[in-house]
Amino acid sequence: MSDTTESSAAPRYRHTIEDQISLWSQWPTVIGLTLLWCALWQDFRPGTLLIGLAVALFVLWAFRLPRVPFPGRMNLWYTVVFTVVFLWKIVLASIDVARDAIVKGPNIINSVVAVRLRSHDDLIVTAVGHALALIPGSLVIDVDRPSSTLYLHVLDAENQEQVDAFRQASLSIEARIIRAIGSREDYALVRAEDQAGDGVIRRHLENTASDTGSDAGADAVSEAEKGDRA
Repeated sequence: MSDTTESSAAPRYRHTIEDQISLWSQWPTVIGLTLLWCALWQDFRPGTLLIGLAVALFVLWAFRLPRVPFPGRMNLWYTVVFTVVFLWKIVLASIDVARDAIVKGPNIINSVVAVRLRSHDDLIVTAVGHALALIPGSLVIDVDRPSSTLYLHVLDAENQEQVDAFRQASLSIEARIIRAIGSREDYALVRAEDQAGDGVIRRHLENTASDTGSDAGADAVSEAEKGDRA
């Protein structure tokens, strides 16, 4: 009887330890919720920060949602670099969209572009998708999770060269996010690509195009949308 009790208690104890480790690994979520609380109150004084911290911990404890698998790695310098580049891309894309709206108007040609990412980490895939959606001119319409492929509706993608340029820019954003918060494995892959040069990226784009059939697919979608407008 005692052996049975001990054997049943051991998995329960291990489960408790795993829950504690998982909770402590959520410190980025705790920081984000704390800052969100202060932003809502528009008050970042120490007292409000402490209350926000308590609220964040209570939310994580009370609502048993699946834990976000953070890789446990964060590079402050690359995070700042990504933030600056991301904001600059938003400014440039806003200017381009405004110019196209004035110059081309309803004659602008759009495409659905498939972008296969390097990383299979849920956090990286989600972060890249949100980053691309926040940049004017592109919107995520579907995600193929097993292959880490994002399908995006892209403005002003009239030919294969522009489609490839968008894929290149998307992979560049992914690489910056990986350098900032990606796992060590993904970071090692990005560093290896940097050392190998543009040939690796070119082969990756070719494989994406051949696997998804988007060489013809992007132009087909563009022509279909053009026909709908006519």
